[in-house]
Amino acid sequence: MSISQTPAYNLKVVLKETGIAADTLRAWERRYGLPRPERTPGGHRLYSQHDIQLIRWLMARQAEGLSISRAVEQWKESVASGLDPLAQERAGALTNLPTAPGFATSLDLLRSQWLSACLVYNEALAELVLNQAFALFPVEQVTQELIQRGLYEVGQMWQRGEASVQQEHYISALAARRLDALIAATPTPLRPQTILLACPPDEWHALPLLLLSLLLRRHGWHVVYLGANVPFTRLAESIDIVRPALVLMATQHLMGAVRLRNAATLLADKQIRFAFGGRIFNQIPELRKQIDGEFLGEDMQLVPARLEQLLEEAPSVHAGRQGGVEPRPVAEAYRLNRKLIESAIERQFAGAGPLEDNIATANLHFGNALEAALELGNIRYLEDDLVWIKGLLVAYDLPVETLGRYLMAYAQAVRQVAGTGAGEVPDALEAYATKS
Repeated sequence: MSISQTPAYNLKVVLKETGIAADTLRAWERRYGLPRPERTPGGHRLYSQHDIQLIRWLMARQAEGLSISRAVEQWKESVASGLDPLAQERAGALTNLPTAPGFATSLDLLRSQWLSACLVYNEALAELVLNQAFALFPVEQVTQELIQRGLYEVGQMWQRGEASVQQEHYISALAARRLDALIAATPTPLRPQTILLACPPDEWHALPLLLLSLLLRRHGWHVVYLGANVPFTRLAESIDIVRPALVLMATQHLMGAVRLRNAATLLADKQIRFAFGGRIFNQIPELRKQIDGEFLGEDMQLVPARLEQLLEEAPSVHAGRQGGVEPRPVAEAYRLNRKLIESAIERQFAGAGPLEDNIATANLHFGNALEAALELGNIRYLEDDLVWIKGLLVAYDLPVETLGRYLMAYAQAVRQVAGTGAGEVPDALEAYATKS
């Protein structure tokens, strides 16, 4: 019996029938041309039963370990050969995803299986894959090559529009739960010193520090893990109680780098050693020079040995690498005028439909990045965040060209509000707009 190709189902029905996220489905349609729904006169998508089976087929290939791009290639190759990929499978047979990870023995394949299970919210299969990985490989190897790399890969998928923010959050939650269980199972610490781990204010990406907490505990350290978004007042209170031998903080973004610089000053006053790391310092190595502390390197596996060496050295707490950072006039001018600049941008995009709905979010994230770049002394530091914003546009199903339009509007607003105090900011933003 052939599968109907008559468009009859709206998007809500398709999401319910397949379990796919709306963002993911739109990304597949836009990027790969599969499926190809019809449109009603009002512009709403209509799908056929064949479309629903196609979506299930692609999800099943992902659950088997294929990337979505390779699954699409496989589908198109079959169709080009005159074959119907659904012909050998009865309707509905693909609704039951695999319930065992098979005989995978490499971490690369196990990572692919784990991600595929997570992307379709198959928690039982995801846990089975992790169990098998931990049975075959050391904890440190699994946490780095499966969990850490897997989280990085899903972040890249989100930037390309191949995974939704819901899928990313779901995978992060599963990873955090497993890491918490592993931490709870670590032996009593043997070393006398305590290491305090924390993320600075407004830094919500705490999983890298959670991973590091596990590694340090397995090396015998006593660890106090404070997690994400720790205000400096709370950090100071905890330090006074714990009196750690070292405080270690990590951040992923520019504003976090500014906050770490402030934390270093706080800790220098308390004569506490400070170490730091995070993605932003890997992306922009020169930022390391602005933080009055010890950069711990890009390889998390080497951090325990580096800390051991550091704590064995004679104390030389914060030699004042920057000698104090004077406020930068352009950064101060922008900070004072930021609300007026953002209000001007909101007025420019009033009535712009979906774009108007996301202006507040764009102003928050981009404004923070711009303020931090100016505070750190180089507007070029924005480039990495602009790549991230392009990913955000894809995730919200907005044209990438929107970024250029937004940056041009931002440049105009800065020039109007801040005048000569804006320095090079408007010209730099216009240059970025031209390249976007």
